[in-house]
Amino acid sequence: MTPDQILLVRSSWPAIASDPDVVTTRFYAHLFEIDESAARLFAGVDMVAQRAKLAQALAVVVKALDDPDCLLPAIAALGKRHTTYGVELRHFDSVGAALLLALGDALGDALTAELREAWADAYALVASVMRRAIIRSREAVA
Repeated sequence: MTPDQILLVRSSWPAIASDPDVVTTRFYAHLFEIDESAARLFAGVDMVAQRAKLAQALAVVVKALDDPDCLLPAIAALGKRHTTYGVELRHFDSVGAALLLALGDALGDALTAELREAWADAYALVASVMRRAIIRSREAVA
C-alpha cells in the first residue's frame, strides 16, 4: 500500500469506528448472501461477539498498516487460527467482496473510487498473509 492509501483508509476509519456495528452487521449480511458455505462456518457462533471481534481486527489493521513488523505476524496468527474454523482459500474472495459492500453501506458517497481501492488493497494485503498462513499450517500437518 502507498502512504496515500494508508492515509485514505485511516481518514475513513473514524466514521466507521463511531458505529462499527453498522459495517460489521452489513458485512456478515453480505457475506452470507454471497457465500452460503461461509455462512455455514458461523452456525452456532455468537454473532454479537463475532461482530465485535471483526471491528477490533479492522481497528488493528487500520492502526498498523504502516507497521508491517507489528501487522504481519498478527495477521499470520489470525490466518493460522482460521484453519481450525474450516475456512477455505476461496472464502477470502467472498470476504473481500462483502467488506467492500459493507463499507459502501457504512460510508455511502464518502466511499469514493480512490478510497474503495485503498480499502481493497488493505484487504488484499491481509488476505494474502492469511492465505499464506493457512497454506503453511496445512502443509505442516500433511
